[in-house]
Amino acid sequence: MKIQKQLSQSGFKSGSGFISDYQRLIKDVVLPYQYSVLNDEADGAEKSHVVANFKNAAKALKGEDTGDGFYGMVFQDSDAAKWLEAAAYSLVLFPDEDLEKRADELIEIIADAQDDDGYLDTYFTIKDREKRWKNLMEGHELYCSGHMIEAACAYYEATGKSRLLDVMTKNVEHIYRRFVTDKNEGCPGHPEIELALMKMYRLTGNEHCLELCERFINERGVNPHFYEEEAAKRDWTVWGNNPSDYDYLQGAKPVREQTDATGHAVRAVYLYTAMADLASQTSDEGLLKACRTLWESITKKRMYITGGIGSTVIGEAFSVDYDLPNDTAYAETCAAIGLMFFASRMLETDVDREYSDVLERAFYNGVLSGMQLDGKRFFYVNPLEAVPGISGASPTHRHDLPVRPKWYACACCPPNVARLITSFGKYAYGENENTVFCHLFADGEVKFENGMKLICQTKYPYSFEINYKVLNADGKAAIRVPSWSEKNYLFKKNGVVIYPLLKKGYAYIDVKDGDELMLDLDDTPYRVYASSKVPRLTGSAAICRGPLVYCFEGVDNDGDVLSISLKRSGAISLRQISDERLGYTEKLLVEGVRRERSDALYSTQPPKEAPYTAQAVPYYMWGNRGENQMRVWMNEAAEN
Repeated sequence: MKIQKQLSQSGFKSGSGFISDYQRLIKDVVLPYQYSVLNDEADGAEKSHVVANFKNAAKALKGEDTGDGFYGMVFQDSDAAKWLEAAAYSLVLFPDEDLEKRADELIEIIADAQDDDGYLDTYFTIKDREKRWKNLMEGHELYCSGHMIEAACAYYEATGKSRLLDVMTKNVEHIYRRFVTDKNEGCPGHPEIELALMKMYRLTGNEHCLELCERFINERGVNPHFYEEEAAKRDWTVWGNNPSDYDYLQGAKPVREQTDATGHAVRAVYLYTAMADLASQTSDEGLLKACRTLWESITKKRMYITGGIGSTVIGEAFSVDYDLPNDTAYAETCAAIGLMFFASRMLETDVDREYSDVLERAFYNGVLSGMQLDGKRFFYVNPLEAVPGISGASPTHRHDLPVRPKWYACACCPPNVARLITSFGKYAYGENENTVFCHLFADGEVKFENGMKLICQTKYPYSFEINYKVLNADGKAAIRVPSWSEKNYLFKKNGVVIYPLLKKGYAYIDVKDGDELMLDLDDTPYRVYASSKVPRLTGSAAICRGPLVYCFEGVDNDGDVLSISLKRSGAISLRQISDERLGYTEKLLVEGVRRERSDALYSTQPPKEAPYTAQAVPYYMWGNRGENQMRVWMNEAAEN
């Protein structure tokens, strides 16, 4: 069933383009900054205490005074795991003795916090060891193990060092005894370990990983009342979550019977990623069919134009079809990352640009918007409209902040962005025995396990020419033509125009050693219109160029974007700029009109209108120039 697989961790080396700039930012700024946060050394940032928690857990295991005890969220351990995973990917791209030393030291601190039986979780080790495994719904023990398993696999692949992998192998065996050998019922309230177990299975061949993954996926929803029964057996809670909210927990039905993406958006796409991965590994057609159905539910009815998912703050969740409000959007950064995971695993079973188009849209918009351009501030929530005085202030909009904080008490998103960006190559490329697949475009060198090599040169997403030098090749290169460029693209092979047929949006080209390929995509800005079923978007349009969704900020538009409408057939022009706070970017200038502004709440007089040229910047850049208005979807003015 698996048509192609992700590129190996060591397969991509950054070049000098857009992606490599971001990866260097992670190495030079983000990883050091986040490490200082984890050690409570970053001025002005929310307290993390992650490293101290592991040290205190080690003291608890020795019967020593734990001092300041545990601090933070029940899943605080996962912040350290994601930092380690990002560090591992960065070490592959940019070997760094100091970074590796810091990672090794952190791994030793984590190893010291592991109980003799293999259990590893600082919250319960410090606070109450008797409560272990008594609250799968809220306890996040399996979630934290999952992230640490991912970190262990990544670090072993990056460095060859097995210290953390050994720790997590022992942890997996502990979990296996608990849920398989001893036949304890239940599955994680927050899916994550399932996809991690698949990674460890492929790396180590440990059948217990595959068996555990199948166990957790197959049991989910079989007994919808499990979390209620679990809660009835204890007199304590972590969050006060409702164990009867089956949809929130993705547990109302067995996974093969689920048809709508429901509940907590991050949990959902982590689960669906593991389902797709397991389906491809075991050729489970029923499971894959469910994945396709859930994919359709998300991308056809419940996804923002930015690739953001999870439209409501209530439960950080999917709501109902076509409910996609702009100003109260949740669209958690982690959810866009999870959607990328899901898309990548679906691509392994069916090379179709339906998946890679979403993969790209989510990355350039829903993920990159989650981090300030300087790498030191982060959005947890990514609205498509912000109005100072309302956003972050009104009771209905408090989650939609108009500026990025330095850190969060719930800090799942910042290290998640770091690990995604540093592992970009895994999602950009794939391979099988005789074909290499180019899903996304990034300057750099790509080495495939089948022996082929590509050298890609491009300034994408601001330039739309992608050049490949093919080495050690005797097979095919499958290159995606994005749907936004399907009507206007050009291929050349060794300088000669060719016309390859597209199969599900991919051009399959025979290649040999030394061949040079060029793809030229459409750089024309374009308007996007939403379904009339989305109530808040009637009469509105969004402006895009290539994979980038654009937005209009007050700082570029005389402080006010709310009074601007775009001309339906108005011209769109391009302006290249180099801004002190934005760096290089390309603004779009769009013909429109501005309505006369008024302080009167209501008026019987129609507002006067005057021609106005509105300026837009890529959505991922918004919020980098102070607090100001922002809109993605703009009203359209009727033509005269």
